Amino acid sequence: MKKTICMIDYDTETATLIAKRTSGEFGDPAGYEESLYRTEGGKFFLYTNGGAESPYTKEKIKRMSAARANEWLGNA
Repeated sequence: MKKTICMIDYDTETATLIAKRTSGEFGDPAGYEESLYRTEGGKFFLYTNGGAESPYTKEKIKRMSAARANEWLGNA
């Protein structure tokens, strides 16, 4: 997935995957995944996607500060 936020491109195809969390099994309507990425330029973003009953019913990219990314990693 690719999204431009504040004139910066965030792309799961070209960024480096740092860590990934999953909840549930494939096909579970309440299941979801969260994946933390870092761009070549050092920007962090969280890719989320899930089932119809999950917190992430649509694919989404959310930019994150380095501090927030480290906090997310601490909770992983």
